[in-house]
Order: sequence, then C-alpha cells, then structure tokens
Amino acid sequence: MIEAVIFDWGGTLAPWVVMDHLAGWRAYAAVVHPDDPEVAERLAVALLAAEDGRWLLAKDEHRAFTLKHIVADATGALGEDVPYREDALAAFREHWTAASHTRPEVGPTLTALRDAGLALGVLSSTGWPGSWHEEFLRRDGVLDLFDACVWSSDLRWTKPHPEAFAAAMVAVGAGDPTRCVYVGDRLYDDIHGAKEAGMRAVFVPHSDIPPHQTVAVDVEPDAVIQSLSDLPEVIAGW
Repeated sequence: MIEAVIFDWGGTLAPWVVMDHLAGWRAYAAVVHPDDPEVAERLAVALLAAEDGRWLLAKDEHRAFTLKHIVADATGALGEDVPYREDALAAFREHWTAASHTRPEVGPTLTALRDAGLALGVLSSTGWPGSWHEEFLRRDGVLDLFDACVWSSDLRWTKPHPEAFAAAMVAVGAGDPTRCVYVGDRLYDDIHGAKEAGMRAVFVPHSDIPPHQTVAVDVEPDAVIQSLSDLPEVIAGW
C-alpha cells in the first residue's frame, strides 16, 4: 500500500539540539564588522530579530523565506545596508554544524525501506540553502539513499501548507498521498500538515520545541515511534 516515505530533517533525521541563535548571528556579524564589536552586536541583534520575524510568518502564514530575506529585513530595520557575504555565511553555518549530525539509525533505516521498494524523500522547513543540508547528509553518508530532497527555501510555502507536501510527493515520484508517509517531530507542522495533505503521519516525539514555536492542534498521528529504526516494521504493517 505504501509507496513513499518522506522525512523531516531537523529533530527527525538530525536530533534536536538546543542552540544559541544569537551566537550564530554574532559569528556572521563579526565577519562583517571585525573591528567594531558594538556595531557587530547591533547587527547580530537585528539579524536575529529579522529571523524571528520570518519564522513567525512561517508559523502563522506558512510563507517560505531564505537567508537573503533575513539580511534584507535587517537592512530595513537598521536603515543601513547589511551585506550578504559568503564568508559571513560560512561563519554562521559553522556555528550551526553542531546541530547538523544525522542520527546513527538513519542509514540502516533508509536501507531497509529502500530494500522494501519504497521511494524516500526529505521535506524540511528551512531558511538555509538546500545545499547546506545536502552537504551535511552527504558528509554523513546518507544523501544517496534519498530519491529527492525538498527544502522550503526553494518553495513559496513552508509546512504545514499542502503545497509543500505536494512538492515533496512530486519530487519522489508519488502520485497518491494515501500511499505516502511523512515522518516528523512537530504535531502542527508535520503531523497535522501531512494528514491535511492526505498522507499518513508518523510522530517522533523527542524534540524539546520551545512553546513560541508550537501551535495547538487536535491531531492524532497514525503511529508514534521512539526510534527511526522502528519505522520499517510500522510501515510493513500497513
């Protein structure tokens, strides 16, 4: 019955890690203003506020965004040009690498699902370039196990918008949502979104998601698993 399994990334393929978001933007700002700590700190605070604003829009209106949007929003808030610089982005990305490591059970789980003849994909709400995520997955030896990866930074919408799920299904070659499974760690974005799109939804309940990022929703996942290694058996039962 099931023909495709699509995964969330952060909190699902990669475990939830509590990170200092301001520190990431401080790394960016220190590259832009290496000789002026006060100006760098003002920039970092503005960039964090811009990022928070974009995630609020994603939460309330499901609008996708990119890092360029964040930098542009900070430019507007500060009333001065904020450069979008690759060297500063590299410093920002280095900060976030600590939260990028794939769970060890992902490789064996994906292999088992592929051996069962299932198409595999990723759908993640993110402002980062998709290439960053894919380089992390390649580093950890699992990128080639996916048929397709879809990142909201390449879309108009984030989860739980149905068009985001539809884009992921198209990417993996699936035409019938009732034959697709989505696996994620957020009840609203992932479980509610997938079920509204007509998919089955599997909940991985281990992420310590801050209250301001959650939306109350009355939804029941089709399954709850404690480890991704439990997923092939669950799907085999369907």
